[in-house]
Amino acid sequence: MELRIAELNLFPVKGCRGIAVGEAALAATGLQVDGIGDREWVVVDAQGAFLSQREYPKMALIETRLTPASLLLKAPGMLLLDVPLDSEGDVVEVQVWDDRVSAVTQGEIADAWLSEYLGVPARLRRFDYERTRLAAHRYTGAVDAPFKFADAFPLLVTTTSSLAALNERLRRQGHGAATMSRFRPNIVLDGPPAFEEDYFKLLRIGPIAIRPVKPCARCSVPGVDPVTGEHSPVVTDALAAMRATPDGVMFGVNAIVVEGAGGTLRAGDAVEVQLRF
Repeated sequence: MELRIAELNLFPVKGCRGIAVGEAALAATGLQVDGIGDREWVVVDAQGAFLSQREYPKMALIETRLTPASLLLKAPGMLLLDVPLDSEGDVVEVQVWDDRVSAVTQGEIADAWLSEYLGVPARLRRFDYERTRLAAHRYTGAVDAPFKFADAFPLLVTTTSSLAALNERLRRQGHGAATMSRFRPNIVLDGPPAFEEDYFKLLRIGPIAIRPVKPCARCSVPGVDPVTGEHSPVVTDALAAMRATPDGVMFGVNAIVVEGAGGTLRAGDAVEVQLRF
């Protein structure tokens, strides 16, 4: 089966809006643009536990942008925040699910900005490049798959046909269409039948090989409207009616890089797919 890359998305800050890009480098840790990786920053509370749209849906309205010198954050009612890429801070630990992860403080101005916008004490932290966080070997086998502040894996892959199937159900129920941004994927593929990604064994893009390792169980985040920052169960209920399994409600697949780290992915690239049957 051959398909194509329809979208590439980088999420510099976990839980905030992503950036659609025409091309991106592929590191072992996931997509990179100008050396900045996916989920490179995280927002945490005063105790160091990560914050997400699950509890703070208005995080969906924090826009991210990268310049050669800065991470820029923009949100309704707030002045533009400029976080220098060369800022040096203290190394601290943050909590992402069950993992304690080393991170670097990003300054009091960034912390105050996030605290004011979210209405709770909040801190901005950047991944510590001197440390490595690995995906669980129970899924990756013998492959060491490093990643940053994503939930559990370097990449999330979805397909346009799967979203179309969900939107057809929403249409029949009298609801508007959901956008792919609700599902926060890094790579969106065009071409396969709906939910065929459940059976992907290997994706090849030239010298690059990406291996899906498990379907992605979805939480409440797809219920957050990325335009308004408001939560509604409409999308998650429709998805649950279609995709509930004993392990959760599935949409998309988590994946790791097994060959070709350092290569480049581009929207429109042909992708060769091997299936597990």
